[in-house]
Amino acid sequence: MFSYDFMVNAFLATTIVGVMAGLVGYFLVLRGQTFAGHALAHVGFTGATGAVLVGAPPLAGLVAVTVAGGVGMGLLGERLAGRDVAVGLVLAVALGLGLLFLHFFTAYATQATALLFGNVLGIGAVTLWLLAGLGIVTLAGLAAIARPLLFATLAPELAEAKGVSLRLVAVLFLALVALATAACAQIVGVLLVFALMVGPPAAAQRLTARLGAGLALAAGLALAEAWGGLTLAFYTDWPTSFWITALSGAVYAGACLR
Repeated sequence: MFSYDFMVNAFLATTIVGVMAGLVGYFLVLRGQTFAGHALAHVGFTGATGAVLVGAPPLAGLVAVTVAGGVGMGLLGERLAGRDVAVGLVLAVALGLGLLFLHFFTAYATQATALLFGNVLGIGAVTLWLLAGLGIVTLAGLAAIARPLLFATLAPELAEAKGVSLRLVAVLFLALVALATAACAQIVGVLLVFALMVGPPAAAQRLTARLGAGLALAAGLALAEAWGGLTLAFYTDWPTSFWITALSGAVYAGACLR
């Protein structure tokens, strides 16, 4: 399996994305913002299709628009009561633009399918370096805001009373979620981002209540599911995204039955 360069690239890409998705996704689930991750994936699809239409790299459009969407969600809905409205508003606008772009995108059906469902086996060296850069920026940013983020998540009123800006924390965190979502879309596609961003962290939180152990377990499960999906896809010739989502669902179901 590792005698093929495309498989080596795929394993390297899933390693980067798996760690990023597990760690960022842990806080995403802890904050109850899984809908935001789902919305940002669709926003990213709009950005990627728009980028292709103007001759720009799809990943560039994916990153730019997801980050803009994440920042917009953070600015509009820093309060718990306002999050669903803010996320829904951004998602509705993005889907409307996506419909317009798809009207002009019919000549690029193969690229559209890859954006929707992922194409990890087609990742080249350039994309791999871009993913590595996204991973470094995302994890460094997460480490920088981890303490105020956890404080604002578990005790928002007390955090605000202590001088923590809930809006700033929300904006910064959702910008990081946007970067992780863009990276995940390269592996499983925008429709299946939940498989890596939500499945492993949700299972980890059911298996342990300790923060450190939960973060490590979330990243480990994401890596195991990504690597397992690639291996099963190689030997069965079934889609990689199917296997990753199937493993994610099975692991979460097992965690629920524990």
